[in-house]
Amino acid sequence: MPRASKTVANHCGNPMLLTDLKKSIRRVDDFPKPGIRFYDLSTLFRDGKAFGVAIDKMVERYRDQPIDAIAGIEARGFVIAAALAHKLELGIIMVRKVGKLPHVTERETYSLEYGEAEIEIHRDAVEPGERVIIVDDVLATGGTASAAGRLVKTLGGRVDGYAFLAELDFLSGRGRLEPEPVFSLLRYDS
Repeated sequence: MPRASKTVANHCGNPMLLTDLKKSIRRVDDFPKPGIRFYDLSTLFRDGKAFGVAIDKMVERYRDQPIDAIAGIEARGFVIAAALAHKLELGIIMVRKVGKLPHVTERETYSLEYGEAEIEIHRDAVEPGERVIIVDDVLATGGTASAAGRLVKTLGGRVDGYAFLAELDFLSGRGRLEPEPVFSLLRYDS
């Protein structure tokens, strides 16, 4: 698993440290409620060089893996999933909050570190046997990604892994997703 001391090559050929990518992410304490530390990737998305490096590194991880589709989780996961799917020439499956999809859906309830929520997927979004990578911005407790995985499996798809730009190791979300492979570009231990 990559750690912050390793160097990655960006899309311009210049080396960029994973620590530099971490510096492009804003940490917000007490959001969305007191006691929660939120890692805001919107600042990384705004930095074209950092975003390019992050996506290129994720593409590198999945380039030779047989994948049929990328499932992006609303909302920040859509940003990453779209860029990743474009580079891998794959389609995107949208996993959304309840009430946002216009056709017949399948729904899953899950727990967050600060409450409960529900997500949906179109019933015809996944073909039986399709190999899917589920993508989101941050792996925290694993509740959202785990629920997305259950939705893909309910529709007959195969979850071939989970991908995140960042993982909060101290919340142990990875354990909810295994045995499927989990890839996180950046990891935080506090």
